[in-house]
Amino acid sequence: MYMVVCLHGAARLAQGVRTGSGAFRACAALFLGIAATLFFCATRAAGQNETPEWQIQVRSYVESQDWAAALWVVERQIARSPRDTDLWAWHARILEWSGRLQEAEAEYLKILKISRKDPDVWMGLSSVYLGEGKNEEALRALDTAVELDPKRADLHAARGRALRAAGEGRAARHEFESALALDPASNEALSGIRSFEDETTQELRFGQENDLFNFSGPNHAEWVSLVSRWDSRWTTSLAANTYQRGGVQAGKFVGGITTRVPTWGAFTIGGATGHDNGVIPKSEAFFDVDRGWKSGDVELVRGIEFDYGQHWYWYQAARILSLSGTAIVYFPREWTLTLVGTGARSAFSGAGAEWRPSGVARTGFPLARWAGKRLSGNLFFAAGTEDFAQVDQIGRFASRTYGGGLRFQLTARQDITGYASYQKRTQDRTDKNFGFSYGIHF
Repeated sequence: MYMVVCLHGAARLAQGVRTGSGAFRACAALFLGIAATLFFCATRAAGQNETPEWQIQVRSYVESQDWAAALWVVERQIARSPRDTDLWAWHARILEWSGRLQEAEAEYLKILKISRKDPDVWMGLSSVYLGEGKNEEALRALDTAVELDPKRADLHAARGRALRAAGEGRAARHEFESALALDPASNEALSGIRSFEDETTQELRFGQENDLFNFSGPNHAEWVSLVSRWDSRWTTSLAANTYQRGGVQAGKFVGGITTRVPTWGAFTIGGATGHDNGVIPKSEAFFDVDRGWKSGDVELVRGIEFDYGQHWYWYQAARILSLSGTAIVYFPREWTLTLVGTGARSAFSGAGAEWRPSGVARTGFPLARWAGKRLSGNLFFAAGTEDFAQVDQIGRFASRTYGGGLRFQLTARQDITGYASYQKRTQDRTDKNFGFSYGIHF
Protein backbone atom coordinates (compact mmCIF):
# COMPACT_ATOMS: atom_id res chain seq x y z
CA MET A 1 0.00 0.00 0.00
CA TYR A 2 2.70 2.50 0.98
CA MET A 3 4.74 1.50 -2.06
CA VAL A 4 1.82 2.29 -4.38
CA VAL A 5 1.16 5.67 -2.79
CA CYS A 6 4.82 6.69 -3.11
CA LEU A 7 4.94 5.54 -6.71
CA HIS A 8 1.81 7.40 -7.72
CA GLY A 9 2.93 10.55 -5.94
CA ALA A 10 6.11 10.56 -8.01
CA ALA A 11 4.12 10.13 -11.18
CA ARG A 12 1.88 13.08 -10.27
CA LEU A 13 4.86 15.28 -9.52
CA ALA A 14 6.39 14.37 -12.85
CA GLN A 15 3.13 15.36 -14.52
CA GLY A 16 3.36 18.72 -12.74
CA VAL A 17 6.86 19.22 -14.18
CA ARG A 18 5.41 18.75 -17.67
CA THR A 19 2.14 20.68 -17.50
CA GLY A 20 2.11 23.06 -14.50
CA SER A 21 2.86 26.72 -14.15
CA GLY A 22 6.41 27.96 -13.83
CA ALA A 23 6.53 27.90 -10.02
CA PHE A 24 4.71 24.64 -9.80
CA ARG A 25 7.06 23.03 -12.34
CA ALA A 26 10.04 24.07 -10.23
CA CYS A 27 8.48 22.74 -7.02
CA ALA A 28 7.43 19.53 -8.69
CA ALA A 29 10.92 18.96 -10.03
CA LEU A 30 12.36 19.59 -6.56
CA PHE A 31 10.06 17.14 -4.84
CA LEU A 32 10.22 14.47 -7.53
CA GLY A 33 13.41 13.12 -6.05
CA ILE A 34 11.79 13.09 -2.59
CA ALA A 35 8.84 11.10 -3.95
CA ALA A 36 11.16 8.61 -5.61
CA THR A 37 13.07 8.23 -2.34
CA LEU A 38 9.85 7.53 -0.47
CA PHE A 39 9.04 4.85 -3.01
CA PHE A 40 12.27 3.01 -2.32
CA CYS A 41 11.83 3.40 1.42
CA ALA A 42 8.35 1.91 1.15
CA THR A 43 9.76 -1.00 -0.82
CA ARG A 44 12.10 -1.84 2.04
CA ALA A 45 9.33 -1.39 4.59
CA ALA A 46 7.17 -3.82 2.63
CA GLY A 47 9.45 -6.65 3.57
CA GLN A 48 12.60 -6.65 1.45
CA ASN A 49 15.58 -7.26 3.67
CA GLU A 50 18.09 -6.30 1.03
CA THR A 51 17.65 -3.84 -1.79
CA PRO A 52 19.07 -5.10 -5.10
CA GLU A 53 22.06 -3.18 -6.33
CA TRP A 54 20.30 -2.13 -9.54
CA GLN A 55 17.48 -0.54 -7.55
CA ILE A 56 19.99 1.45 -5.51
CA GLN A 57 21.49 2.72 -8.75
CA VAL A 58 18.10 3.60 -10.21
CA ARG A 59 17.17 5.40 -7.01
CA SER A 60 20.29 7.53 -7.22
CA TYR A 61 19.71 8.39 -10.87
CA VAL A 62 16.02 9.20 -10.32
CA GLU A 63 16.84 11.51 -7.42
CA SER A 64 19.22 13.43 -9.69
CA GLN A 65 16.74 13.21 -12.60
CA ASP A 66 19.29 11.42 -14.77
CA TRP A 67 16.60 9.60 -16.70
CA ALA A 68 18.90 8.19 -19.38
CA ALA A 69 21.10 6.48 -16.79
CA ALA A 70 18.07 5.16 -14.86
CA LEU A 71 16.63 3.69 -18.05
CA TRP A 72 19.94 2.12 -18.96
CA VAL A 73 20.12 0.30 -15.61
CA VAL A 74 16.56 -1.02 -15.92
CA GLU A 75 17.05 -2.03 -19.55
CA ARG A 76 20.15 -3.97 -18.55
CA GLN A 77 18.06 -5.87 -15.99
CA ILE A 78 15.35 -6.53 -18.58
CA ALA A 79 17.98 -8.02 -20.90
CA ARG A 80 18.85 -10.48 -18.12
CA SER A 81 15.20 -11.25 -17.22
CA PRO A 82 13.13 -10.42 -20.31
CA ARG A 83 9.92 -12.01 -18.92
CA ASP A 84 9.88 -10.05 -15.67
CA THR A 85 6.90 -7.69 -16.02
CA ASP A 86 7.86 -5.89 -12.81
CA LEU A 87 10.96 -4.67 -14.63
CA TRP A 88 8.79 -3.56 -17.54
CA ALA A 89 6.66 -1.59 -15.08
CA TRP A 90 9.81 0.05 -13.72
CA HIS A 91 10.74 0.98 -17.27
CA ALA A 92 7.29 2.47 -17.92
CA ARG A 93 7.41 4.57 -14.74
CA ILE A 94 10.76 6.10 -15.60
CA LEU A 95 9.59 6.84 -19.13
CA GLU A 96 6.58 8.66 -17.68
CA TRP A 97 8.64 10.58 -15.14
CA SER A 98 10.98 11.71 -17.92
CA GLY A 99 8.07 12.97 -20.02
CA ARG A 100 8.17 10.24 -22.72
CA LEU A 101 4.47 9.54 -22.40
CA GLN A 102 3.84 7.75 -25.68
CA GLU A 103 6.59 5.24 -24.95
CA ALA A 104 5.32 4.79 -21.38
CA GLU A 105 1.83 4.13 -22.71
CA ALA A 106 3.17 1.48 -25.11
CA GLU A 107 5.09 -0.16 -22.27
CA TYR A 108 2.04 -0.40 -20.01
CA LEU A 109 -0.07 -1.78 -22.85
CA LYS A 110 2.58 -4.43 -23.48
CA ILE A 111 2.34 -5.51 -19.83
CA LEU A 112 -1.46 -5.68 -20.05
CA LYS A 113 -1.24 -8.06 -23.00
CA ILE A 114 0.37 -10.55 -20.63
CA SER A 115 -1.64 -9.85 -17.47
CA ARG A 116 -4.63 -7.57 -16.87
CA LYS A 117 -4.98 -8.30 -13.16
CA ASP A 118 -2.57 -5.78 -11.64
CA PRO A 119 -4.39 -2.57 -10.55
CA ASP A 120 -1.07 -0.73 -10.24
CA VAL A 121 -0.44 -1.18 -13.94
CA TRP A 122 -3.90 0.20 -14.75
CA MET A 123 -3.30 3.16 -12.42
CA GLY A 124 0.08 3.83 -14.03
CA LEU A 125 -1.53 3.73 -17.48
CA SER A 126 -4.24 6.14 -16.35
CA SER A 127 -1.61 8.60 -15.13
CA VAL A 128 0.00 8.50 -18.58
CA TYR A 129 -3.36 9.05 -20.24
CA LEU A 130 -4.00 12.09 -18.04
CA GLY A 131 -0.65 13.54 -19.02
CA GLU A 132 -1.62 13.08 -22.68
CA GLY A 133 -4.98 14.76 -22.13
CA LYS A 134 -6.90 11.53 -22.74
CA ASN A 135 -9.35 11.91 -19.88
CA GLU A 136 -11.87 9.32 -21.05
CA GLU A 137 -9.18 6.64 -21.49
CA ALA A 138 -7.75 7.50 -18.06
CA LEU A 139 -11.17 7.02 -16.44
CA ARG A 140 -11.69 3.67 -18.15
CA ALA A 141 -8.31 2.47 -16.92
CA LEU A 142 -9.12 3.55 -13.36
CA ASP A 143 -12.55 1.91 -13.54
CA THR A 144 -10.75 -1.38 -14.19
CA ALA A 145 -8.26 -0.76 -11.37
CA VAL A 146 -11.06 -0.05 -8.87
CA GLU A 147 -12.94 -3.19 -9.99
CA LEU A 148 -9.82 -5.26 -9.32
CA ASP A 149 -9.30 -3.83 -5.82
CA PRO A 150 -12.24 -1.67 -4.63
CA LYS A 151 -10.83 -1.31 -1.10
CA ARG A 152 -7.75 0.69 -2.05
CA ALA A 153 -8.06 4.36 -1.16
CA ASP A 154 -5.33 5.46 -3.55
CA LEU A 155 -7.25 4.07 -6.53
CA HIS A 156 -10.36 6.03 -5.58
CA ALA A 157 -8.27 9.18 -5.09
CA ALA A 158 -6.68 8.69 -8.51
CA ARG A 159 -10.12 8.30 -10.04
CA GLY A 160 -11.19 11.50 -8.28
CA ARG A 161 -8.32 13.38 -9.92
CA ALA A 162 -9.24 12.01 -13.34
CA LEU A 163 -12.87 12.99 -12.89
CA ARG A 164 -11.86 16.48 -11.81
CA ALA A 165 -9.64 16.81 -14.90
CA ALA A 166 -12.65 15.80 -17.01
CA GLY A 167 -14.74 18.51 -15.35
CA GLU A 168 -16.95 16.10 -13.39
CA GLY A 169 -16.76 17.92 -10.07
CA ARG A 170 -19.53 16.13 -8.19
CA ALA A 171 -18.35 12.65 -9.15
CA ALA A 172 -14.77 13.64 -8.29
CA ARG A 173 -15.79 14.83 -4.82
CA HIS A 174 -17.63 11.52 -4.26
CA GLU A 175 -14.48 9.54 -5.16
CA PHE A 176 -12.33 11.60 -2.80
CA GLU A 177 -14.87 11.02 -0.04
CA SER A 178 -14.81 7.28 -0.77
CA ALA A 179 -11.02 7.31 -0.54
CA LEU A 180 -11.18 9.14 2.78
CA ALA A 181 -13.70 6.63 4.15
CA LEU A 182 -11.31 3.79 3.29
CA ASP A 183 -8.24 5.61 4.62
CA PRO A 184 -8.95 8.57 6.95
CA ALA A 185 -5.24 9.46 6.89
CA SER A 186 -5.08 9.79 3.10
CA ASN A 187 -3.47 13.15 2.38
CA GLU A 188 -4.36 12.80 -1.27
CA ALA A 189 -8.07 12.41 -0.49
CA LEU A 190 -7.97 15.34 1.94
CA SER A 191 -6.23 17.55 -0.61
CA GLY A 192 -8.77 16.56 -3.24
CA ILE A 193 -11.72 17.53 -1.03
CA ARG A 194 -10.07 20.79 0.01
CA SER A 195 -9.44 21.70 -3.62
CA PHE A 196 -13.20 22.10 -4.10
CA GLU A 197 -13.36 24.57 -1.23
CA ASP A 198 -11.00 26.89 -3.15
CA GLU A 199 -12.79 26.43 -6.47
CA THR A 200 -14.55 29.47 -7.92
CA THR A 201 -17.46 29.45 -10.36
CA GLN A 202 -18.24 33.17 -10.76
CA GLU A 203 -16.19 36.07 -12.11
CA LEU A 204 -17.45 39.63 -11.57
CA ARG A 205 -15.43 42.26 -13.45
CA PHE A 206 -15.57 46.06 -13.64
CA GLY A 207 -13.82 47.99 -16.40
CA GLN A 208 -13.19 51.46 -17.76
CA GLU A 209 -11.77 52.54 -21.14
CA ASN A 210 -10.67 55.81 -22.73
CA ASP A 211 -9.86 56.98 -26.27
CA LEU A 212 -7.93 60.20 -26.85
CA PHE A 213 -8.11 61.41 -30.46
CA ASN A 214 -6.10 64.07 -32.25
CA PHE A 215 -9.12 65.04 -34.36
CA SER A 216 -11.99 65.20 -31.81
CA GLY A 217 -12.81 65.13 -28.14
CA PRO A 218 -12.17 62.05 -25.96
CA ASN A 219 -14.50 59.06 -25.72
CA HIS A 220 -15.10 57.00 -22.62
CA ALA A 221 -16.74 53.68 -21.76
CA GLU A 222 -17.54 51.73 -18.62
CA TRP A 223 -18.68 48.15 -18.23
CA VAL A 224 -19.48 45.42 -15.75
CA SER A 225 -19.64 41.70 -16.56
CA LEU A 226 -20.51 38.45 -14.81
CA VAL A 227 -19.31 35.06 -16.05
CA SER A 228 -20.93 32.05 -14.36
CA ARG A 229 -19.71 28.46 -14.74
CA TRP A 230 -22.66 26.31 -13.75
CA ASP A 231 -21.05 22.91 -14.31
CA SER A 232 -18.47 21.24 -16.52
CA ARG A 233 -20.56 21.89 -19.65
CA TRP A 234 -22.44 25.18 -19.27
CA THR A 235 -21.21 28.75 -18.82
CA THR A 236 -23.13 32.00 -19.16
CA SER A 237 -21.90 35.57 -19.53
CA LEU A 238 -23.73 38.86 -18.98
CA ALA A 239 -22.42 42.40 -19.42
CA ALA A 240 -23.68 45.98 -19.32
CA ASN A 241 -21.78 48.73 -21.19
CA THR A 242 -22.15 52.51 -21.18
CA TYR A 243 -20.54 54.89 -23.69
CA GLN A 244 -19.87 58.61 -23.93
CA ARG A 245 -19.17 59.59 -27.56
CA GLY A 246 -18.81 63.30 -28.26
CA GLY A 247 -21.27 64.22 -25.54
CA VAL A 248 -23.77 61.53 -26.59
CA GLN A 249 -24.73 58.82 -24.10
CA ALA A 250 -25.37 55.22 -25.20
CA GLY A 251 -25.54 51.81 -23.58
CA LYS A 252 -26.12 48.15 -24.34
CA PHE A 253 -26.67 44.80 -22.69
CA VAL A 254 -24.74 41.69 -23.86
CA GLY A 255 -25.48 38.06 -23.11
CA GLY A 256 -23.99 34.74 -24.17
CA ILE A 257 -24.06 31.03 -23.36
CA THR A 258 -21.30 28.47 -23.86
CA THR A 259 -21.53 24.70 -23.92
CA ARG A 260 -18.52 22.38 -23.86
CA VAL A 261 -18.48 18.95 -25.47
CA PRO A 262 -15.41 16.87 -24.52
CA THR A 263 -14.82 15.48 -28.02
CA TRP A 264 -15.60 18.67 -29.95
CA GLY A 265 -14.70 21.73 -27.87
CA ALA A 266 -16.75 24.79 -26.91
CA PHE A 267 -19.63 26.47 -28.75
CA THR A 268 -20.89 29.96 -27.85
CA ILE A 269 -23.89 31.94 -29.05
CA GLY A 270 -25.06 35.36 -27.91
CA GLY A 271 -26.29 38.81 -28.77
CA ALA A 272 -26.58 42.42 -27.65
CA THR A 273 -29.15 45.18 -27.69
CA GLY A 274 -29.49 48.60 -26.15
CA HIS A 275 -29.99 52.35 -26.54
CA ASP A 276 -27.64 53.18 -29.45
CA ASN A 277 -28.22 56.94 -30.06
CA GLY A 278 -26.46 56.46 -33.38
CA VAL A 279 -23.00 55.81 -31.90
CA ILE A 280 -23.06 52.04 -31.23
CA PRO A 281 -24.91 49.16 -32.95
CA LYS A 282 -28.65 48.93 -32.38
CA SER A 283 -28.28 45.16 -32.00
CA GLU A 284 -25.68 42.41 -32.37
CA ALA A 285 -25.52 38.64 -32.73
CA PHE A 286 -22.56 36.27 -32.65
CA PHE A 287 -21.43 32.68 -32.43
CA ASP A 288 -18.08 31.13 -31.72
CA VAL A 289 -16.52 27.64 -32.01
CA ASP A 290 -13.37 26.79 -30.04
CA ARG A 291 -11.24 23.63 -30.07
CA GLY A 292 -7.90 22.92 -28.39
CA TRP A 293 -5.28 20.19 -28.32
CA LYS A 294 -2.69 19.56 -25.63
CA SER A 295 0.73 18.06 -26.27
CA GLY A 296 1.39 15.11 -23.96
CA ASP A 297 5.17 15.10 -24.11
CA VAL A 298 7.62 17.73 -22.93
CA GLU A 299 7.97 19.73 -26.15
CA LEU A 300 8.44 23.26 -27.38
CA VAL A 301 4.69 23.54 -28.00
CA ARG A 302 2.49 22.46 -25.09
CA GLY A 303 -0.83 23.03 -26.80
CA ILE A 304 -2.69 24.68 -29.67
CA GLU A 305 -6.15 26.23 -29.67
CA PHE A 306 -8.22 27.27 -32.69
CA ASP A 307 -11.28 29.52 -32.68
CA TYR A 308 -13.69 30.59 -35.39
CA GLY A 309 -16.32 33.27 -34.88
CA GLN A 310 -18.93 35.32 -36.74
CA HIS A 311 -20.34 38.61 -35.47
CA TRP A 312 -23.15 40.69 -36.93
CA TYR A 313 -23.54 44.43 -36.11
CA TRP A 314 -26.65 46.39 -37.09
CA TYR A 315 -26.30 50.19 -37.05
CA GLN A 316 -28.89 52.77 -38.02
CA ALA A 317 -27.14 53.29 -41.36
CA ALA A 318 -24.81 50.31 -41.72
CA ARG A 319 -24.60 46.55 -41.44
CA ILE A 320 -21.34 44.80 -40.56
CA LEU A 321 -20.45 41.11 -40.73
CA SER A 322 -17.05 40.04 -39.38
CA LEU A 323 -15.52 36.58 -39.80
CA SER A 324 -12.53 35.85 -37.58
CA GLY A 325 -10.13 32.98 -37.07
CA THR A 326 -7.81 32.75 -34.07
CA ALA A 327 -4.89 30.45 -33.32
CA ILE A 328 -3.29 30.36 -29.85
CA VAL A 329 -0.02 28.50 -29.33
CA TYR A 330 0.94 27.59 -25.75
CA PHE A 331 4.64 27.34 -24.95
CA PRO A 332 6.44 26.27 -21.76
CA ARG A 333 6.72 28.70 -18.84
CA GLU A 334 3.36 30.33 -19.60
CA TRP A 335 4.39 31.96 -22.88
CA THR A 336 1.71 32.25 -25.57
CA LEU A 337 1.43 33.45 -29.16
CA THR A 338 -1.94 34.55 -30.55
CA LEU A 339 -2.65 35.20 -34.23
CA VAL A 340 -6.00 36.62 -35.36
CA GLY A 341 -7.23 37.12 -38.92
CA THR A 342 -10.49 38.95 -39.65
CA GLY A 343 -12.50 39.61 -42.79
CA ALA A 344 -15.24 42.23 -42.50
CA ARG A 345 -18.07 43.04 -44.88
CA SER A 346 -19.38 46.61 -44.46
CA ALA A 347 -22.65 47.65 -46.11
CA PHE A 348 -23.92 51.25 -45.85
CA SER A 349 -27.36 52.56 -46.75
CA GLY A 350 -27.39 53.90 -50.31
CA ALA A 351 -23.91 52.48 -51.05
CA GLY A 352 -22.38 49.16 -52.00
CA ALA A 353 -20.74 46.58 -49.73
CA GLU A 354 -17.06 45.75 -49.48
CA TRP A 355 -14.80 43.27 -47.70
CA ARG A 356 -11.69 44.35 -45.84
CA PRO A 357 -9.07 42.27 -44.00
CA SER A 358 -7.28 42.88 -40.71
CA GLY A 359 -4.96 40.97 -38.41
CA VAL A 360 -3.49 40.95 -34.92
CA ALA A 361 -0.42 39.26 -33.44
CA ARG A 362 -0.01 39.08 -29.67
CA THR A 363 2.51 37.45 -27.37
CA GLY A 364 1.92 36.81 -23.66
CA PHE A 365 4.60 36.16 -21.05
CA PRO A 366 5.15 35.94 -17.27
CA LEU A 367 7.01 38.74 -15.52
CA ALA A 368 7.22 38.00 -11.80
CA ARG A 369 5.83 35.80 -9.05
CA TRP A 370 6.11 36.28 -5.31
CA ALA A 371 4.14 35.42 -2.14
CA GLY A 372 1.18 34.05 -4.05
CA LYS A 373 1.05 37.04 -6.42
CA ARG A 374 1.70 36.95 -10.15
CA LEU A 375 2.47 39.59 -12.75
CA SER A 376 2.18 38.83 -16.47
CA GLY A 377 2.19 40.95 -19.61
CA ASN A 378 1.49 41.00 -23.31
CA LEU A 379 2.52 42.96 -26.40
CA PHE A 380 0.60 43.17 -29.66
CA PHE A 381 0.66 44.61 -33.14
CA ALA A 382 -2.40 45.03 -35.38
CA ALA A 383 -2.77 45.99 -39.02
CA GLY A 384 -5.95 47.22 -40.66
CA THR A 385 -7.91 46.78 -37.44
CA GLU A 386 -11.38 48.24 -37.00
CA ASP A 387 -13.53 48.24 -33.86
CA PHE A 388 -16.99 47.54 -35.23
CA ALA A 389 -18.62 48.31 -31.88
CA GLN A 390 -17.92 52.03 -32.38
CA VAL A 391 -19.43 54.06 -35.18
CA ASP A 392 -16.39 56.33 -35.54
CA GLN A 393 -14.23 53.42 -36.72
CA ILE A 394 -16.35 51.51 -39.22
CA GLY A 395 -15.24 52.15 -42.78
CA ARG A 396 -11.94 53.68 -41.59
CA PHE A 397 -8.95 51.38 -41.27
CA ALA A 398 -6.23 51.76 -38.69
CA SER A 399 -3.09 51.07 -40.65
CA ARG A 400 -0.99 50.27 -37.57
CA THR A 401 -1.73 49.68 -33.90
CA TYR A 402 0.85 49.00 -31.20
CA GLY A 403 -0.01 48.11 -27.65
CA GLY A 404 0.44 45.99 -24.57
CA GLY A 405 -1.04 45.12 -21.22
CA LEU A 406 -0.36 43.88 -17.72
CA ARG A 407 -2.25 41.51 -15.43
CA PHE A 408 -1.56 41.53 -11.70
CA GLN A 409 -2.94 38.56 -9.75
CA LEU A 410 -3.44 39.99 -6.26
CA THR A 411 -4.82 36.78 -4.75
CA ALA A 412 -6.43 33.61 -6.05
CA ARG A 413 -9.72 35.55 -6.09
CA GLN A 414 -8.71 39.04 -7.23
CA ASP A 415 -6.83 40.51 -10.20
CA ILE A 416 -6.25 43.82 -11.95
CA THR A 417 -5.56 44.30 -15.66
CA GLY A 418 -4.35 47.37 -17.51
CA TYR A 419 -3.70 48.04 -21.18
CA ALA A 420 -2.74 50.81 -23.59
CA SER A 421 -2.31 51.19 -27.34
CA TYR A 422 -1.42 53.74 -29.99
CA GLN A 423 -3.33 53.61 -33.26
CA LYS A 424 -2.22 55.39 -36.42
CA ARG A 425 -5.13 55.76 -38.84
CA THR A 426 -5.44 57.06 -42.33
CA GLN A 427 -5.60 60.84 -42.86
CA ASP A 428 -2.96 61.24 -40.10
CA ARG A 429 -5.52 60.52 -37.40
CA THR A 430 -4.42 58.91 -34.16
CA ASP A 431 -6.09 57.28 -31.19
CA LYS A 432 -4.44 56.74 -27.83
CA ASN A 433 -6.41 54.06 -26.01
CA PHE A 434 -6.02 52.92 -22.40
CA GLY A 435 -8.10 51.22 -19.74
CA PHE A 436 -8.18 48.88 -16.79
CA SER A 437 -10.41 46.26 -15.16
CA TYR A 438 -10.79 44.70 -11.73
CA GLY A 439 -11.96 41.12 -11.33
CA ILE A 440 -13.40 39.23 -8.35
CA HIS A 441 -13.65 35.43 -8.41
CA PHE A 442 -16.00 33.65 -6.05
